[in-house]
Amino acid sequence: MLVKKIHHVAYRCINAKQTVEWYEKHLGMKFVLAIAEDEVPSTKAPDPYMHVFIDAGMGNILAFFELPNALPMDRDHNTPAWTQHIAFEVASMGDLLTTKERLEAAGIEVIGVTNHTLFKSIYFFDPSGHRLELAFNTATPAMDKALDDVKWDMLNEWDRTKKAPKHAAWMHDGSGVPQ
Repeated sequence: MLVKKIHHVAYRCINAKQTVEWYEKHLGMKFVLAIAEDEVPSTKAPDPYMHVFIDAGMGNILAFFELPNALPMDRDHNTPAWTQHIAFEVASMGDLLTTKERLEAAGIEVIGVTNHTLFKSIYFFDPSGHRLELAFNTATPAMDKALDDVKWDMLNEWDRTKKAPKHAAWMHDGSGVPQ
């Protein structure tokens, strides 16, 4: 089997209507589908839910479940908050900066612009507490090739040592950046 693409990625939300309106207003994503059931189709458990689908561009669908009878939403406290996030690509640095300004003007706290060498990004949270990232790619073909050439060596070294390999130190210290 070869996967064709991600059909959708689903997360829980506090309020489905608020979530749809927030993603439309702040990220320009369109609301494409709502499904509401009183029973979970896969398990047959009696558990009403609202499942909303939002167009994240180019056939990518972001979905959310509102679960009114479940325990309150919470996060995995054993995982740092910065780890779990959804990253969306934007077309230009101008789009990234304009969106940052709009989010901040709406009272949304934004971290960044953070330079990751391969891309620049900003971070913020949606109303349900999901960490989001907007990223503008800045990698050159030479950078992409250099990383592709060492990916398995890096992964294998990490697997053995659980220490960060230095095969791509240029990404962080600026030395020997592939041209």
